Amino acid sequence: MIRSIHSVIIIASLLVCLPSRSAGQALQTSRPGKATLVKSVVGRMPDGTEVHEYTLTNANGLEAKVLTYGAMLTTVKVPDREGNFESVTLYLDSFDDYLRGHPLFGSVVGRFANRIAGAAFEIDGVTYKVTPNAGANHIHGGREGFHKKVWQAVSFQRNGAASVSLRHISPDGDEGYPGKLDVTVTYVLTNHDTLMIEYRAKTDKATVVNLTNHAYWNLGGAGSGDVLNHILTLDAESYLPSDQRKIPTGEIKPVKGTVMDFTKPETIGSRIKQVDGENYDHCYVLKQNESGSPRLFARVVEPKSGRVMEVFTTQPGVQLYTAKHLNSKLKTSRFAYGPYHGLCLETQHYPDSPNKPNFPSTILRPGETFKQTTIHKFSVQK
Repeated sequence: MIRSIHSVIIIASLLVCLPSRSAGQALQTSRPGKATLVKSVVGRMPDGTEVHEYTLTNANGLEAKVLTYGAMLTTVKVPDREGNFESVTLYLDSFDDYLRGHPLFGSVVGRFANRIAGAAFEIDGVTYKVTPNAGANHIHGGREGFHKKVWQAVSFQRNGAASVSLRHISPDGDEGYPGKLDVTVTYVLTNHDTLMIEYRAKTDKATVVNLTNHAYWNLGGAGSGDVLNHILTLDAESYLPSDQRKIPTGEIKPVKGTVMDFTKPETIGSRIKQVDGENYDHCYVLKQNESGSPRLFARVVEPKSGRVMEVFTTQPGVQLYTAKHLNSKLKTSRFAYGPYHGLCLETQHYPDSPNKPNFPSTILRPGETFKQTTIHKFSVQK
């Protein structure tokens, strides 16, 4: 595990040397210093289990907070062009607020992110039935998925990066999935203003795995309003059409000439009224590097603040979700969230892959290791 984490930190450092499409500049802040790590107790589960929060801060003052509950990324604080720090992820005020329920704010989702049609799939001629928690279908790991588990955590600093690694062991039969799955998720915040999420998993029996992080991003700052003015560029020439249940039909269609096309910069709101349901909730097909290293696929710009986020991944797809149905009952001490107040870029395998032979396989077998990495790089546009 140490070797794996070390290699991830090296990858994150190398990424800053890659040519960027961004006109943004490296973040310059008034808080130079050293990377730091702080652990604190933020609450307890109903059974008394302690829940910890890890605060990662880099030398430039960027901050990421992670809870052991759901391996959740709660806040990511970055500066605007004037040097003002705000969280660019939606969050709640306290652990008790999260425990009462939320729409997966920053949670790690698994065993299988997104949907499985009919809440069933087949491996080697054996049919497995998982929890139907979206009508007759299965979504995001079930009613008691990874987002509701308390993970075991180890924090460390290496090569100038603040990191926390979280582990969860899902037993054979959990939510209906076969095999005991050993999962590790590592967050790394570097002094190059990159936040990396590395996923690793092993199993003792053939199973399906699809892990993602469900953060809601708002580069204007959490509570600043909707994201319809955010400018999005997606290096994705195809997407997966779906039915009314959001189950992919199995087709792969080009985005060119459609409202799904973000191959050139477009504001989120420019064509959203033309999208079915007036909401993006679609999986895009991403190209992958032959080397297997993370590839730049998305750039998001918030013009008013000047904040820029570029996203790299090794995953074959990304679910673009514009959160039309966010409930204003979700409140913090300063504001309430409403429709379109967040933007999700959930890097993942394709929805319903276990039932679509033409999609990249999500089957993990004993002796294999599930490995995926997603990196967010922050800058400002002057």
